[in-house]
Amino acid sequence: MSDRLPVFPLSTVLFPGLVLPLHIFEERYRTLVRELVAQSADTPHEFGVVTLRHGSEVAPDTGDGPAADTPSVSAADLYEVGCTAELRHVTELPDGRFDIMTVGRRRFTVLSVEQGTTPYLTAQVRWLPEETEADETAHLLAPRVLTAFQAYLELLRPNSEVLDQVPDDPTVLSHLVAATAQLTVEERQLLLAMPDTASRLRAELRLLNREAGLLARVRAVPVPLSDLARPASPN
Repeated sequence: MSDRLPVFPLSTVLFPGLVLPLHIFEERYRTLVRELVAQSADTPHEFGVVTLRHGSEVAPDTGDGPAADTPSVSAADLYEVGCTAELRHVTELPDGRFDIMTVGRRRFTVLSVEQGTTPYLTAQVRWLPEETEADETAHLLAPRVLTAFQAYLELLRPNSEVLDQVPDDPTVLSHLVAATAQLTVEERQLLLAMPDTASRLRAELRLLNREAGLLARVRAVPVPLSDLARPASPN
């Protein structure tokens, strides 16, 4: 089964259940927000978030005047798997812009994209099956992943209470780890596309152990003062 869905190409990966705040300033996406708000209560107020393989589909926010033109986007510019963002809170600013709060809802595969029939990009998508309940393997893996995740966070930010609440559900935990750990976009995309929770948790256990090992080695090696003076990379 496929559906036509408005999509917002971004440089981030959205996971089900995770919060994504956005500042909407381009007119085409203002139009999208207005259309979503105007929909009936029984219609999902959601749009697709798809990660760009390179570049940016969003024009720079100049603060005033029309946004610069942005290049067209094809399916080849996007990763295949995305996640819908459901509108939870919308604040319209005096100049017509919006601050919105969204939550990831359901995953999909992009079949094709279309640009020109609406101000914003749309895509034909196929919905990915979601588990109603994690299987026994996922429940066995979840405590191991949680322990590895907590050890990783302690290495990353010692003595900070990063994980306030521990999810009981293995699927929720798998999405939280995927969104929180400092992974590459490609790694996050692989986790988003995993067919089930057990597969995602198994992959996360390997990634967390790898990252914890790297962090432990970095902390054990003295860093030259000249390196500390370099500006941090935005990537």
